[in-house]
Amino acid sequence: MKAMILESLAELSEGSAPLRLRNWRDPTPGDGEVLLDVLTCGVCHTELDEIEGRTPPPRLPVIPGHQVVGRVLETGAGVTGIPVGKRLGVAWIHSSCGHCPQYLAGCENLCPDFRATGRDVHGGYAERMVVPAAFTYAIPDIYGDAEAAPLLCAGAIGYRSLRLAKLRDGQPLGLMGFGASAHLVLQLARFRFPASPVFVFARQAEERAFAIALGAAWAGEVTAAAPEPLAAIIDTTPAWNTVLAALANLLPGGRLVINAIRKEESDKAALLRLDYPRHLWLEKRIQSVANVTRADVSEFLSLAARIPIRPVVEEYPLADANRALVALKHHHTRGAKVLRIRS
Repeated sequence: MKAMILESLAELSEGSAPLRLRNWRDPTPGDGEVLLDVLTCGVCHTELDEIEGRTPPPRLPVIPGHQVVGRVLETGAGVTGIPVGKRLGVAWIHSSCGHCPQYLAGCENLCPDFRATGRDVHGGYAERMVVPAAFTYAIPDIYGDAEAAPLLCAGAIGYRSLRLAKLRDGQPLGLMGFGASAHLVLQLARFRFPASPVFVFARQAEERAFAIALGAAWAGEVTAAAPEPLAAIIDTTPAWNTVLAALANLLPGGRLVINAIRKEESDKAALLRLDYPRHLWLEKRIQSVANVTRADVSEFLSLAARIPIRPVVEEYPLADANRALVALKHHHTRGAKVLRIRS
């Protein structure tokens, strides 16, 4: 099969090509696994974190990609109820241990043996992949293959972030950054909290205009002051300076939810400018988001289809994965980027 392979870590700049298109051995499903013919795979900022070493794969080479839509080609021993040809999704969570205290408490995302698709095991930047059947998801018929891909991570992690924000209807919500995840969270928040205005902070004018078009009450620069203090803010950016900007916009008792696997080091010194009375005083809270559970993915897919949430996507062929990654890092993003592997 053809696959885009990460062979060594590298800093992504304009014109970078960290992934190589290679002929790769065809995978075969083991016990409890399914073999998928990959149709599409979303491009996520976490792939940048992997390539640039902030959350490096434990071994190289590796095939990235964790927002996968595919059709079942073959099932391994012990797999029942999944027919050949069924369309399934794969998310960031590849597996967890099944017995640790975190798992038993319903927090498999915090399992010490959590394994991530496309980092700890080969992912979906390829024509085929294998995955444990128990960690696959039925895709609602309402969605095409490209539309469905970002729902599996950008959407599911946004769903988890909104739950952790503990918003009540009528309370104002902020979204810091407006990429693949935030444009889905905005649609979700408008459905679940119709009386809550949503305020968007984004670097690019195009992103701010996109947010307004999707129903944001206001959109401004990431360093701007919102028209009113906010009960909660979800930060989806890779930067540190947005943490201070968000904290300054919170109401007393407000909650900042950081939806990012890692933050980049380039502006880490921004935290030295933290001013306790302005940023943290009056019981403001910071909550990180770590991975997703299978329940997050399943619940969000069902809810997204009912609303319905409509992802905005830009497609690239598999061979152009490097171009998609560079564009994700260095240019504004309108919605989500998706690799089209099979028509």
